[in-house]
Amino acid sequence: MSGDSPGTPSIEQVEAVMRFELSRGDALLASTQPVLAHLISSGDQVQFSDEIIARIRGMAGHAARQLLDAVAGADGALDREALLSLHREPLTEAILADSGFLAHAHALALETHWADKLHQRCGLDPVLTPFLQELTAVADPDIAGAAMHVLAAQARFVQQQRRMELTLGELPADLFHRLLLALRGLDDLPDPAAELAEAHLRQAFDEAASRAGQMAQLLLALEHEADRALALDHAGLALFASALALATGQSRDLAIHALGENQLARLALALRAAGLPQSAVEAQFLLLHPEITLPPGFDGLSAERAAALLALARD
Repeated sequence: MSGDSPGTPSIEQVEAVMRFELSRGDALLASTQPVLAHLISSGDQVQFSDEIIARIRGMAGHAARQLLDAVAGADGALDREALLSLHREPLTEAILADSGFLAHAHALALETHWADKLHQRCGLDPVLTPFLQELTAVADPDIAGAAMHVLAAQARFVQQQRRMELTLGELPADLFHRLLLALRGLDDLPDPAAELAEAHLRQAFDEAASRAGQMAQLLLALEHEADRALALDHAGLALFASALALATGQSRDLAIHALGENQLARLALALRAAGLPQSAVEAQFLLLHPEITLPPGFDGLSAERAAALLALARD
């Protein structure tokens, strides 16, 4: 992504570079899940930080505990501690074996990592950002209320991440369903209580009430002003990731992964596809990767072409 070359490359040359970098990034993303699965199961944590591995395992264990607590709560005669002692570890391992959960938990752990890094680098609060503070004070009660909901959800997320937890209600709907299937697949669970617990959990689940759901609702309510969330130092990492996902049609998890050092082309293309001019793209890179410069000729790449290149890559 960096380095000088004589003359200004053609758009075709710029696109060829970006396609190559995207394919390289895709290959790295594809290798992430099996590597994570190996490290979590073997304890070999050389290539991934201890913090990331511990956070992912902590989230899986917390999810398992919530599922088993629901089973115990469905039948007051059950011994909760005995149920946890017998089933928590096998259920945790079953959850960690789900590639979808592993990818999602990894994205959340990376989000926390980047939020902490930005807080240290430029003092950006992971909860009360300038944009959210501004939105909670607007005259429109719907916008102000939605901003307050996001603020509360983000505060809960930060606290939960510090405890290495993940509330079931914060899962995407497909993952929530798969975790219930993992619970159902355990041997020797008391059937009536397990079935009743699953029914209660499904009834209480509301994806729109999750943190990601609340952020999406706020951004949609902002309409044409939602692009203000694409200023990282103003909106904060959480809302920035949601806005980038919404503007480019990518998943929020992939928007988080795009922040990484090995996904620079994806980030640059996503920012351009979201409509940011060259100066704004450079401003976001300065915050995340101050040592990186965009390739010569990138300013000639249109938002439409950037979106087309992204669409050819994996999601």
